[in-house]
Amino acid sequence: MKLHTLKPAEGARKERNRVGRGQGSGNGKLAGRGQGGQGQRSGGGVRLGFEGGQQPLFRRLPKRGFTNINRKEYAIVNLESLNIFEEGTVVSPALLIETGVIKKELSGVKILGEGKLEKKLTVQANKFSKTAEEAITAAGGSIEVI
Repeated sequence: MKLHTLKPAEGARKERNRVGRGQGSGNGKLAGRGQGGQGQRSGGGVRLGFEGGQQPLFRRLPKRGFTNINRKEYAIVNLESLNIFEEGTVVSPALLIETGVIKKELSGVKILGEGKLEKKLTVQANKFSKTAEEAITAAGGSIEVI
């Protein structure tokens, strides 16, 4: 069995409801649209969130906080994930993307001190936490701020 061969069980799917095709269909005359008004017109209907003139929920609720448009989002890498590299490797953001440690560079790469580093590496990144810096130098490696 493959995903592209799956079909719904017999009778599990309904036929399309053909409206305005006589009283016997159950949806004749007004075609299930009610008696006049905006909802009955073609192209009619109300916008998303409209509550018939009542103050909509999104306007009744208070606004909170703000979004800083200058915020920088860093791709985060923990020390333990650097153990996949061989001794003496220069670990750059490009290498991290290539090996699949991070998906995107975003505004830069930040190295955090979670886990234990067991290899001597030269790590290039935009930012380092204090614990990560100490752990890299303690393992005999070096850091380079890009």
